[in-house]
Order: sequence, then C-alpha cells, then structure tokens
Amino acid sequence: MPSPPLTTAPRLSFAFGPIGIDRLFSEADRHRLESCCRIASDEPLREFESEAARALLADTDILITGWGCPPIDAAVLATAPSIRLIAHAAGSVKHLIGPAVFERGIAVTNAAAANAIPVAEFALAAILFASKDVFRFQRLYAQQRRPLELHQSFDGDSGSWHKKVGIVGASRIGRRVLDLLHPHDIDIFLYDPLVNAAEARLLGANLVSLSELMGECQTVSLHAPLLATTQHMINAEMLARMRDGATLINTARGGLVDHAALEAELSSGRLSAILDVTEPEVLPANSPLYDLPNVVLTPHIAGAIGNERRLLGRLIVDEIERFVAGKPLQHSLTLESLQHQA
Repeated sequence: MPSPPLTTAPRLSFAFGPIGIDRLFSEADRHRLESCCRIASDEPLREFESEAARALLADTDILITGWGCPPIDAAVLATAPSIRLIAHAAGSVKHLIGPAVFERGIAVTNAAAANAIPVAEFALAAILFASKDVFRFQRLYAQQRRPLELHQSFDGDSGSWHKKVGIVGASRIGRRVLDLLHPHDIDIFLYDPLVNAAEARLLGANLVSLSELMGECQTVSLHAPLLATTQHMINAEMLARMRDGATLINTARGGLVDHAALEAELSSGRLSAILDVTEPEVLPANSPLYDLPNVVLTPHIAGAIGNERRLLGRLIVDEIERFVAGKPLQHSLTLESLQHQA
C-alpha cells in the first residue's frame, strides 16, 4: 500500500562508506533530491555510535544507505524514531537490515534493478568471449607472436553460433542476461526450480535439470542467490559433468561453488573459468587461481563501478520522489522477499 503524500518536506540523511555523494548522484539528481527533501548533511554517516551521528539520525525521515553502511538493528532504530524510508543505493540489503526494520513498518527499497544492468552486461561479454575462446587465443598469440592464420587452419569449436549456454537461476540478473542473449544464435538452457517449462519458453530458454545443464553446455553462467539450499550447488559432481574445455562464469556469489573442487578442476586444465566472485573473497595470496592460464579472475567489478554508480543513484531518487508523493514504491522489499535475494 502506498503511503499518503507527505505534507512537509522530509529530512534526508546519507549513510555509506568512503564513496562521496557526488559519485552516486549526478548534479541533476541531487537537485531533484533537494526539491523534495531537506538534506540534513552533505557528509554521509559512516557510523551510528557517536553523539553527532545519533543526533542526525534523530532528525531523519529518509535514510539513503549504500556500500559501507553499518547494520541497522533495533538499537540503531531506537535512536531514529522518525525514519519512514530506508533507500539503499546499492544491491543486496541482507547484510544491512533485519526484522526490526520491517517490524517498525519502515519502507525499504533498493537499487538492485539498476545494479543488474552492468552485471548482466559483464556476463554477456564473458559468455561471448568464452564462446569465442578469446582468452586462450590471446595467450597463444602472446606466446607465439606471429600470424596464427586461424581463419585458414583452425578447425576447433570456437565461436558462438549455436553454442550451448547454460543459465543457472532466472533471477533479476539471470533474466536480463537471457534477454541480452536473444539476438545471438545461441542455444540457451535454464535451470531454476521455481520456473516451469512454459515460463522458460517465454524467456527463450529450454528448462532442464542442473545435472543436464552442466553436462550439455559449453558455457555455464551462474545467477542464483546464495541461500542455504544453493550453497555449493556447483559441487565436485556437477563440475565433473562439465565437458572438457567448458567454461564456468560466476558473477553471482562465490558460495554457490565448492571452490576446493573448482580449484582441482581448474588446476588440471580440464575446465576454464571467469570468476568475478569467489569463496572466500578475496582469495588467499597463494591461491593458484591468480596464475592459472585458464582462469580470468576479476575483483568483483561486474556490479556498478565508476560512472555506473549513478544508475543506482537515479533509481533511488525516483523511488524517493514516489514515496514523498504518496505513490507506491517500484522496488520495495519485504522481509519475505528478502529471504530469496542474494
């Protein structure tokens, strides 16, 4: 249910890590905030314990949070009696809020839908590069430093045409990846226990079991949330089902994969991987994955970085304008929906 429109401009505060407000909000979006809210401070809170922080929270109706915001528990809420909306200018809020927020009737929204855009784009690029064997050819070219004349002599399976690609998880990001894959001549397989075959067809994919997907597809991209039921879902058995030379892509959560089993497969050279997330994150300095030629390891950059962060800020400003006007939030969260998110 939408809240009634606010009769006075709400007091707004920020709480997140070292990223400045100007990195999240363009000048135009900042003006939009100033038009509908009274900004209490230009300096984001980084802690909630000091007297100054408590005084600011006590005078806050809307709290914009982001990466680096401390957890908001019952003790913090006791110092913030007026908060009516927590707007998270990032993706997951599982680490940030708990039942106490919802028990207080505080509205919660986040920018996961905006963050899904760069993640899906990263995944698409990884899928296409994996299908084309880009990283293998880059290494070969660097080693031999001569014309390889592949257009004449190469008879391998590189290329995207009717390559079998598996998507694990029809999540927000997973569905966006499916959309991005549609213009390409790729055979798409999907595993998601919450999706039926008819829905999968509407998404442009063939619904299969996880074991069938792992055995059929040359490239597998993970987009499931990390839950008790998905922890290490990609285990030694599932990895062993993958074809020789297949590629595993993970832009979701490192805990989806049994990394001991993955390290063994990758060290053997049988599989390749493009990993933006790992378990643990960051990997130990002596992990072989840093140096294996069949592994592309990136430091959790698939989500919004650099100028992409302003995508998140814009969505949050949209949500705050709706809240102030008494309109329903488009990205509201409930305690129940939170249990199924990454």
